[in-house]
Amino acid sequence: MIKLNTFIEHTLLKQDASKQEVQQFLDEAIKHQFLGVCIHPCYVELAKKYLKNSAIKIVTVVGFPLGANLPEVKAFEAQKAIENGADEIDMVINVSNIKNKNWDAIIEDIETVKKACADKPLKVILETDLLTSDEIEKASILCVEAKANFVKTSTGFVKNGIGAKVEDVALISKIVKPYGLKVKASGGIKDKQKALDLISAGADRIGTSSGVVIMNS
Repeated sequence: MIKLNTFIEHTLLKQDASKQEVQQFLDEAIKHQFLGVCIHPCYVELAKKYLKNSAIKIVTVVGFPLGANLPEVKAFEAQKAIENGADEIDMVINVSNIKNKNWDAIIEDIETVKKACADKPLKVILETDLLTSDEIEKASILCVEAKANFVKTSTGFVKNGIGAKVEDVALISKIVKPYGLKVKASGGIKDKQKALDLISAGADRIGTSSGVVIMNS
């Protein structure tokens, strides 16, 4: 029997989230004992204090949601977030570099942020809605080469995007898991069955803003 709460990173990344909403969100995480919470960097310090008596991981995002920041800017974001209490960093890859086949720049981007993370896990968001299967495969290989800890599907911010797809998770898993990397599925995960399908396809984490709905279904 899968305990879904042990896979879920309860997510609140809307740009107009108030402090009151964040506190309610953190209360939900405590109630359901989610594996982690994924929030904007500006709320990491609040979450660290709020969750001090729990084992819930504090995850935040850098270069979010477009991934077009310079590597050193993403690295600075990551460093500050960790100083404020973040346990894990989710960075957005520069999708333009994939389209331009600028593989060295992608490696540099990931490695620069990875160095700033020190011993904290780094997840690399590919934004699979914008990529072909071949591009997803190549980007996953580059994540292995750059020694990321996770490959993540999506930000959830692509207009009319689908987000995490079973076939994409299966493809990423096949490439990265032999090298010890894990997979986070995120974007568009709104019900229990989809979460279970993604886990069956190889997802080690589920990033969703519908965690409470999933747990109550």
